[in-house]
Amino acid sequence: MPASLNPNAVIECVPNFSEGTDERIVSAIVAAMQVEGVSLLDWSLDRAHNRSVVTVAGSPTAVFESAVRAVGEAAKRIDLTKQNGVHPRIGAADVVPFVPVSGVSLAECAVLARRAGLEIWRRYGVPVYFYEAAAARPDRVNLEDVRRGQFEGLRESAHSDTARRPDVGGPEIHPTAGASVVGARSFLIAYNIYLDSPLAAAGQTNGLPQAAQADLAAARAIARSIRGSSGGLLGVKAIGVSVGGRAQVSMNITDFHATSMAKVYASVQTLARNYGMLAREGELIGLIPQEAYEANAEWVRAIPDFEAESKVLERRLEYPLPWPKA
Repeated sequence: MPASLNPNAVIECVPNFSEGTDERIVSAIVAAMQVEGVSLLDWSLDRAHNRSVVTVAGSPTAVFESAVRAVGEAAKRIDLTKQNGVHPRIGAADVVPFVPVSGVSLAECAVLARRAGLEIWRRYGVPVYFYEAAAARPDRVNLEDVRRGQFEGLRESAHSDTARRPDVGGPEIHPTAGASVVGARSFLIAYNIYLDSPLAAAGQTNGLPQAAQADLAAARAIARSIRGSSGGLLGVKAIGVSVGGRAQVSMNITDFHATSMAKVYASVQTLARNYGMLAREGELIGLIPQEAYEANAEWVRAIPDFEAESKVLERRLEYPLPWPKA
């Protein structure tokens, strides 16, 4: 642990795990993260993507220990050779980002992430790649570049291709837990929008596979149009996927100051109409900063059962969740 970190600082950690169907497994992982000085802010299972996201916050020392334990518990309970889902992944504990909240800088969180990666390998034998502000190489800043090939592809290439080897540990990735991507970043908002064709909305497709394929093609085209790397919206990452037979634009908003939630929603709405689609309900995975929240905005109303008290970070910090029992 870096001794220079302010002990009164607040750091958030939002680990993503490659399991979203078995609540017992996810509950055990969350329970293992209970450390004095850490508050549990949110945890949820995304069965459609077979993924879960946990949000904790607290002092740097406590959050460091909580995050490291989470990777170990996930490695023990999740076998990627038997897991599949629509969300890209390379590890049981797939992504472990440290996020500055107060009294700490992004650079300091990057140092914490580097230390956490070393400790994860030392304790559990899970190799680590560093990304975003903690990246050790320029070609590993973006998470999607690190995840290229997913677990199955990386299992082969990490051994044979020196350019794909982990930053810590290896050269092979863990046979069942893969590798974890550890880093430091600013606030990220995970936001999805479901799309329907007019016929699907009216229940008149009769399950035609070509209709579902057309909807998925539209979702992918919309994602490509709004993706920042394609010249779309600044600070927006997006992919088009099929979830439960429905088309979805799945997004990570990495800079809500540059592109507001309202603009993202309006852009998807407009593009959906251009493809003869309807933008339906929204979905927020994890928490959102108070600064990005807009009470009564159209994008908020489109999220079923949205409650600011449970989904806005600053409000949840005041009233954290109880820890599940091990």
